[in-house]
Amino acid sequence: MPHATRPTQLSPSRAGDFKQCPLLYRFRAVDRLPEPPSKAQVQGTLVHAVLERLYELEAGLRTPRQALAMIEPEWAKLQASGEYAALFDGLDDESDWLRNVRRLVETYFAMEDPQRLQPHRTECLVTTTLDDGTSLKGFIDRADVNPAGLVRLVDYKTGKRPPERFADKALFQMKFYALVWWRTRGTVPTLLRLMYLGDGQMLDYSPNERELEGFEKTLKALWSVMREAIATGDFRPQKSKLCGWCAHQALCPEFGGEPPAYPLPTVLPGLAMPVEVPSADTPPT
Repeated sequence: MPHATRPTQLSPSRAGDFKQCPLLYRFRAVDRLPEPPSKAQVQGTLVHAVLERLYELEAGLRTPRQALAMIEPEWAKLQASGEYAALFDGLDDESDWLRNVRRLVETYFAMEDPQRLQPHRTECLVTTTLDDGTSLKGFIDRADVNPAGLVRLVDYKTGKRPPERFADKALFQMKFYALVWWRTRGTVPTLLRLMYLGDGQMLDYSPNERELEGFEKTLKALWSVMREAIATGDFRPQKSKLCGWCAHQALCPEFGGEPPAYPLPTVLPGLAMPVEVPSADTPPT
């Protein structure tokens, strides 16, 4: 089993895991159990790499032809690790997958002209610690700052834009970035933009200070609950339609499985010394 860790930071992806299913969060952030990569995940990684490399070029060289020529070399870099050896069922399967990667890159150029942009940063690491000690960390795909100082934070998605009723869930990640940007740079981003390359649509949102203050309280409360779970080992499974895509069903009580013994020493209220608990679904009493 990989070396277990006691998480000390909150990121958008791990916050999303915990909100979806606390036990999934434990498997990923504490146990760090391996998960086989999916074609969709690797596709996203490759497209993001191409777009990041694209903005390393001079503006006049950022053409569709140049971006498409980057796909094969960037894919070769990813393959060098050997992690994706079993991803495809053959050369035809891989060719179809690469054809879709090219389509996504071409869709990007239909959505905006990178020759007219000069990003402030790409793959921008943002971190901050809130006044209650909550530590936040995230990576923004692209941050644009115009001459007037207005800020636009952009994230690329290789799927399709979700229905309007799921917009708040989709924007959670962007509000997270906006909060960290505001707390570290003193400026509330003017626009948060999600670019869905799967269908060429965008989701734009303009936050304000009052909203971000409320969101900050939400993150503090969420991290408080997460810290308690980390301290006690009490991570309850939460069954949903998303369980069908989970790589850890064999270890989940909702599917007849049993999580491994909690790998970290736990501390109960009123006790000075850590104690061990047998598993996440049987918290100490």
